[in-house]
Amino acid sequence: MGLFQRKGPKPAPFPPEEYAPVIRSSICTGERTACVRHRETGKIHEVMLLRTAQDLADFAKQYSVDPDTIETIY
Repeated sequence: MGLFQRKGPKPAPFPPEEYAPVIRSSICTGERTACVRHRETGKIHEVMLLRTAQDLADFAKQYSVDPDTIETIY
């Protein structure tokens, strides 16, 4: 066991059967946050701040969805 080991991709912390990935965008500042929304209750959990296109690609890869199909809510 080495001190510096490579870590594999993290599994999605929320089950995709219960949660849908969404992007919450601010109307005033344009700040975008990657979130997951519970399909039944509509409760939103923030996952990460989206600063670059790579952040969005990483979020889409984590949840195994196409970045173009993620719903944006305001």
